[in-house]
Amino acid sequence: MAIDILAREIPAAVLADPLAGTGFGPDSTQPLGFHRGLPGFAPTALRELPGLAAALGVAHVLVKDESWRAGLPAFKILGASWAAATAIHREWLGNDPSVPIAFYALRDALARLRAAQPEREFALITATDGNHGRAVARSARLFGVGARILVPAGTAPARIDAIAGEGAEVEVVDGSYDDAVARAAQLASRDRLVISDTSWEGYRLVPRDVIDGYSTMFAEVDEQIAAAGLTAPTHVVLQAGVGAYPAAGVRHFAGRGARFVVVEPTAADCLLRSARAGRITEAPPPHDSAMAGLDCGLPSPLAWPILDRLVGAYVSIGDEALPAAARALAAEGIEAGESGMAGVAGVLAVARAGRLDELGIGPSSTVLFVVTEGVTDPEGYARLLQQ
Repeated sequence: MAIDILAREIPAAVLADPLAGTGFGPDSTQPLGFHRGLPGFAPTALRELPGLAAALGVAHVLVKDESWRAGLPAFKILGASWAAATAIHREWLGNDPSVPIAFYALRDALARLRAAQPEREFALITATDGNHGRAVARSARLFGVGARILVPAGTAPARIDAIAGEGAEVEVVDGSYDDAVARAAQLASRDRLVISDTSWEGYRLVPRDVIDGYSTMFAEVDEQIAAAGLTAPTHVVLQAGVGAYPAAGVRHFAGRGARFVVVEPTAADCLLRSARAGRITEAPPPHDSAMAGLDCGLPSPLAWPILDRLVGAYVSIGDEALPAAARALAAEGIEAGESGMAGVAGVLAVARAGRLDELGIGPSSTVLFVVTEGVTDPEGYARLLQQ
């Protein structure tokens, strides 16, 4: 099984002031308060998996199970809804101080604006490999506006159908995820707000809000560890596409003594390549792994500085690492999609290769994983379990 590992020591001076120069400060509690006001919102479970801990030879494994969040099979609604809310408040409501950034207040204010200006389109736009686009489409539906979602060629029909099922217009772009991102950027206008989780020149506010939105998940982890008297993680494993989600996790746990491990598909290992090169580096196409939500060729320039500063190990894996992870998680009651199980798959593959010491993981470790996606391609998941 092909595995690529880049491990490095983080200097003590960096650990003493971990967020310096990254552009990020500590988490805000504002997204958590917003999310608690969303219809259907509830915390997801944090579970201890003794079987997986035994397979890895570690003391404890904790899994934050995001396979179902607020009616969607992934965590992405956290970033999409918060970024949509702040963009709507800023761009359409003019930062009106009389309207708080709270779901019902925003929805009602936006309804009044739409009634007063019926000629305007009011739509949310994004590019996606699946889950982010569906979350933006759901956010648009909650706020009562349109959505146009761009997906790369080869996106699984089940994922396209799920996005369209949210009432969104879906456009298949003849190219990669990065081509879909470029197309989405071209559609931006006064009435079309692009809600992207990656950044580019002149476009950073929304991706920053996406990262802020993800902080809710990690705030819940803190509360759940404290409530259950669990051991705090020594290692936090975060799968990555453009890097927005791992940036949120790294920011949250920075300065607590945990070591960060980022896992990517070999077909789209842009963060590992960037860490090795010492600068943002593209993973050349085709980006065609089964981990479709991670098939991104370029890191987010917004997320990259914090990952470059604080991530101690990068791991890239091929699709052949997925079946073992699918079976291990299913044995303990978690059904995960290919992207959602990538962190578990990466560390399991490293363990089977006898190389966990390169990640600093050993018998006394407590490893935190996040299953970021449930089963979004049922046929693909069934094949994994049979391999």
